[in-house]
Amino acid sequence: MTARLILKPGRDKALLHGHPWIFSGAIETEPQRTQPGATVQVESAGGKPLALASWSPSSQIRARVWSFDLSRPIDHAFFKRRVAEAIALRRALMPDFDRQGALRLLHGESDGLPGVICDWYRAELAPAAGGESWLVLQLTSAGAERWRDALVAALVDATGTPNVYERSDSDVRGLEGLAPRTGVIRAAAGVTGPSAGFSIEENGLRLGVDIVGGHKTGFYADQRVNRAKVGRMAAGKRVLNTFCYTGGFSVAALAGGAESVVSIDSSADALELARANVARNGLDAGRADWICDDAFQALRRLRAEERQFDLVILDPPKLAPSAAHVERAARAYKDINLNGLRLLAPGGLLFTYSCSGAISTELFQKIVAGAAADAPADAVIVERLGADADHPLRLAFPEGEYLKGLVLRKAG
Repeated sequence: MTARLILKPGRDKALLHGHPWIFSGAIETEPQRTQPGATVQVESAGGKPLALASWSPSSQIRARVWSFDLSRPIDHAFFKRRVAEAIALRRALMPDFDRQGALRLLHGESDGLPGVICDWYRAELAPAAGGESWLVLQLTSAGAERWRDALVAALVDATGTPNVYERSDSDVRGLEGLAPRTGVIRAAAGVTGPSAGFSIEENGLRLGVDIVGGHKTGFYADQRVNRAKVGRMAAGKRVLNTFCYTGGFSVAALAGGAESVVSIDSSADALELARANVARNGLDAGRADWICDDAFQALRRLRAEERQFDLVILDPPKLAPSAAHVERAARAYKDINLNGLRLLAPGGLLFTYSCSGAISTELFQKIVAGAAADAPADAVIVERLGADADHPLRLAFPEGEYLKGLVLRKAG
């Protein structure tokens, strides 16, 4: 029999609107003797069944909804169906689905799979890239952990890709009472792990992906359309790319005809892969300068040197992992945008991003506006940016809109 979780009176409103999280403070009666990740039936204070959810006793988010349809059990068939639906959605919305080297197949709550992220890296689409493809899985909730085998089986069946690597090493797992875990889950005969020099093709460019040691699952597929946009707008421009990681924006700018590209990152390993990406694409390394330094300090130093750029990219890592970090993160976002705008030549373009889910779109724009006022810089928003259709956003779950960006033009 499924254990019951009973809510306090009046605490079911968000759930009734489709929000998938249930916090500890909303619970009147917790399920007893229930293992982490087990399925519980969520009920209103009046005893009305509302949803089926995974139980997470170590987290402030005590339960995450799998389904509002109580007629179907949470079993292997459920996960096979959810994975198939997620992939079908992307095929329907992305005409170039089969030509993408990096895709997000599962996007957590937005695909009805809380705590489940899966990126698909398809090296067979890139000539001389080794021919192997990898599904890279990241599980960040107790429920996802419990159904790990079912998820792997469903993904392999749906994609035909036999190689699955796990990157469940984010800090969020600690909040769920889960230890980090990485490594090959399963692989084709003779395959022991991602090959050296593993790369994929994106927008006609070859880019290396560090599945084993890189950020997140090894790459930022969410910036695919934005890298293409930078490439289209970079011709003849002096470009500055901060927090450049493995140089995706830098390569796109160089391929697009940038006069020069200065790239900044604090990781020597990331910059080494970025240089390799320039070489992979036969681009002129003489137009690329690399700075291994803290981007905040490097921006100030470039300003002191009175450098000017025609296109500036600010793409920092997540600065606000939770609501408790918003105030400090806001100061950091303002700092880099202030210096980015000061380095921007009249008539130049600023591509600025936040990937912090705790920073709303409205707050991010307010922060950037404050930076422009202090710069001072007369700037207008010419475009709002986000991820492609492989990163869907569920209306009832606004927290899923983590990536937001603005393109600003500085008055000339």
